[in-house]
Amino acid sequence: MSDAQHTAAPDGPEPEEIRFFGTSWVEHDGGYALRRAGVAVGSLVLAAAGALVLRFAFQGLEIAAVGSFLNVLVVAGFAICSALAFRRTWDGFVRRPGPPADSGAERSMQSLMLIGFLGTLLAYFCRSLAEAPGEKLRRAEYAAACERYARRRETRAGNPAARKPKPKGNGKKRR
Repeated sequence: MSDAQHTAAPDGPEPEEIRFFGTSWVEHDGGYALRRAGVAVGSLVLAAAGALVLRFAFQGLEIAAVGSFLNVLVVAGFAICSALAFRRTWDGFVRRPGPPADSGAERSMQSLMLIGFLGTLLAYFCRSLAEAPGEKLRRAEYAAACERYARRRETRAGNPAARKPKPKGNGKKRR
């Protein structure tokens, strides 16, 4: 079954695609397990490579002898940004972000996410061990949409012109 055929009915709700998985998360087909393993290994390898690059950058600071205060500041900055990026990415797998109140705040968070890229990669790794990142949220939303669609379909009476007219009582009002 292809990704496009994963609907409740021909005109029913469509499942939302997940990065790296498409709609294979619905039925766990189309190489889902292989994709999950690939995301887990890929994110872990990229995190290790990023940590290595950061180590080289830190060695450059040591060679430049900029001082222990700046060294601690750089390490703390990357650690805090990575923790914030991990939390923000993890929250994105669990719940939808609210409407952005200020686009300037969103832009500043993008900078933190870029600096804390290790946290984002580690969040992808941890989540892909259990499921496709964001699958639980998308599955709940898709199930709710299918349920709403089924309820709407059941309550339809068909062609209104083909309905039988309701019998009109004998004119007495009920009390």
